[in-house]
Amino acid sequence: MSLTPYQQLEDRFRRLLSLRDAEAMLHWDMATMMPAGGARSRGDQLATLKAVQHGILTEPETEFLLQAALDNDVDDGPEAANLREMQRMWGRATALSEDLVVALAKSRSACETIWRKARAEDDFALVLPHLEKFLSLLRQAAGATAEKLDLSPYDALLDEYEPGGRTREIDRLFGELQSFLPGYLSRALERQSGGPPALKPKGPFAAGKQRALGVRLMKILGFDFEHGRLDESLHPFCGGTPDDIRITTRYDGDDFTQALMAVLHETGHALYDRGLPKAWRGQPAGEARSMGVHESQSLLIEMQVCRSPEFLAYAAPLMAAAFDGAGPAWETENLLRLYTWVEPGLIRVEADEITYPAHVVLRYNLEKAMLAGDLEAADLPAAWNEEMRRFLGLTPANDRLGCLQDIHWFDGAWGYFPTYTLGAIMAAQLFEAAQNAVPGIWRAISKGDFAPLLSWLRENVHSQGSLLTSRELLIRATGRPLDTEAYKRHLQRRYLS
Repeated sequence: MSLTPYQQLEDRFRRLLSLRDAEAMLHWDMATMMPAGGARSRGDQLATLKAVQHGILTEPETEFLLQAALDNDVDDGPEAANLREMQRMWGRATALSEDLVVALAKSRSACETIWRKARAEDDFALVLPHLEKFLSLLRQAAGATAEKLDLSPYDALLDEYEPGGRTREIDRLFGELQSFLPGYLSRALERQSGGPPALKPKGPFAAGKQRALGVRLMKILGFDFEHGRLDESLHPFCGGTPDDIRITTRYDGDDFTQALMAVLHETGHALYDRGLPKAWRGQPAGEARSMGVHESQSLLIEMQVCRSPEFLAYAAPLMAAAFDGAGPAWETENLLRLYTWVEPGLIRVEADEITYPAHVVLRYNLEKAMLAGDLEAADLPAAWNEEMRRFLGLTPANDRLGCLQDIHWFDGAWGYFPTYTLGAIMAAQLFEAAQNAVPGIWRAISKGDFAPLLSWLRENVHSQGSLLTSRELLIRATGRPLDTEAYKRHLQRRYLS
């Protein structure tokens, strides 16, 4: 029996997403294992994979099958959602020529490779020519995609990471944050000054011991080491595929606390990936909904749960035992102060919950200006420092602590940064709904039992994949679209009560 147009599309997209999975594994290897001399050939490999994927999406037969499926083949339901996601991928791909796709992939790989050296040597000039070349190509791609999708160039980039996301909505949410966070910060600092300082446990902390503690807590959270692993890289991330998940972190011998929270953060990503609907593996509907939803899962685990009094009461003895620690610095109350300490700082990934959005808004403003041509790449360090002074009253001593600290722009992720704060807002809203639905969640967490929380997340978030839009998912799980009210309540309880 011949296959219907929709069934033929499923076969095509299964091949396409297998190639994307292979690309993800090459990126993981590039960040963790690849010798520096392999960068050029790796760039060629990634560009070839991009070209083949682009070819599958843009060949005339794909458009014909999409139209036939829309006209005759698919009614409402999961298949309609899958077809919607296929159309979305096709629309973005057909906006760009294969030559531009290949050029972007090669430029991205070269830029990321040089960034690693530039960051280590605090030498922005080293990576500048590569960033300028990539930014020129990106402006071409953003303009072409914007014209095809009838969006602004920035929204065309944002839509890749946050489907349906628009600048006007982000500006509204970020405007609300900027109206109340400065007051929260002042009050939190005042309240904090009335208590004892947070003591940092004294090292050194061997990387092997840090890894062992991270693995132990990952297992407690529900990470499946039959389908994943933990490694080291310059910048922590979670990659791979739902059946082969790769988490990385970086270790500091003088401070185990940051690496540990990075591991728990990335475990939140991993739990989401592992929980994506198995029935839709290899199809667009089985993919993660958006980076905002993805970040909500990592931040729900790290910020909402693992920096809470309940979890730290359980984890503090494990931390002390891992490093043979004893004394006031290892007590639960001190570790809670340490993990909820509020202080403006230069490094985004080390920022507290109240100041973190300022780091995101800073990057959001700068990347919009660079994309529009209002800020040239050569002027980025000075502009970064000026914005850091404006938002947080701090000036980086060097570019390694400034515009070179994040991998994202050098790795081609433009329009990505807003999803971090969208995810933080979403995490508070989802976790509040989970607590209302499962009253025993905190009691279980205090005993190291994450099953009730994970079960609720599996049902309401993970298993939905891209079968629902972000708005539909949030309304179904929480009863309302995204707003900042739950986030405000969370900050009030944790830092001002």
